[in-house]
Amino acid sequence: MPQIRFTANLQRHLEVPELIVTGDTVAEAFQQVFLGNPRLRSYLLDDQGSVRQHVAVFVDAKLIADRTHLSDAVKPDSEIYVVQALSGG
Repeated sequence: MPQIRFTANLQRHLEVPELIVTGDTVAEAFQQVFLGNPRLRSYLLDDQGSVRQHVAVFVDAKLIADRTHLSDAVKPDSEIYVVQALSGG
């Protein structure tokens, strides 16, 4: 089953342990995560359900192409990694 991990800087705000999920798309995988942690949705997605500008999502080390509908495919052995970008200087 796909595995989803979150960057450490996001975990400073919310407890988001590594999870095993099911689903054929990033959207389906995220739905399972949000069921267990509803607050995480607002950290990752905007009001329209698109990935926020400061968040990057990788599936098997490749940046997802569909930030709006999250339709990128997820295989049974995929690794999904969610990174919250940092800015400043």
